[in-house]
Formats: sequence, structure tokens, C-alpha cells
Amino acid sequence: QVQLVESGGDLVQPGGSLRLSCVASGFIFSDYVMSWYRKHPGKERELVASITRTGGRPHYADSSKGRFTISRDNAKNTVSLVMNSLIPEDTAVYYCNAFGPLGPEVSPNDYWGQGTPVTVSS
Repeated sequence: QVQLVESGGDLVQPGGSLRLSCVASGFIFSDYVMSWYRKHPGKERELVASITRTGGRPHYADSSKGRFTISRDNAKNTVSLVMNSLIPEDTAVYYCNAFGPLGPEVSPNDYWGQGTPVTVSS
């Protein structure tokens, strides 16, 4: 059974930091690109950051660059998102995503966690 379990969401003051974690199970974690998305109320889900299967070449949305850091540990089947200098606009539900496996003649799977809420407010 595939599971992506997020944790770490909380209420934090502007300028604060949070670390989100996602623990994966039920699939070969190292075969999947891992990403964090977020959804603001009334808006479409948007990409926050993604990281390749080996952990190199992380990609960030413009809104995340310089403030957020994505990382993964393939030995522990985890992906993390460290968020610094948080602003109220970062308030959203954050979702872990696994996409893969990648390769010719392979139809990739697209797995999602249940989300963890982040609220940035004073």
C-alpha cells in the first residue's frame, strides 16, 4: 500500500521557520521524483519545490527561491522541506508528491499525501 505521510505543519509567526517531512512507503522511493506542492484556499495547487531521484538539481518556484530548501534521504524514504523567512502568503496546505518511475515505455505513477497545514500569522 502506497503511503505518503506529511508532518511538521504548524502555526508560525512571520519571519519564522518550519521543517516539513514526508515519509514514503509502498513503492521504490529512489525511483521517484519527489516534490512539495501547496494549495491556498480557493486556488489551484502549485509547485513549491522538487528534487530528482538522486537528490541533485532541486527546482524551486520563484516564490520559494532563497527561502526554502528541499532535500531527500533515499535510505530513510523521506523528503523534507525547510522553510525560512516565512510570510503570511506561505499559508497553505502543503502536499508531498511522488512521480515515477521514469523511463522509456513506462507509465509513471503520481502519488499524493494528505497534506499538512501551515499558517503564518502573528
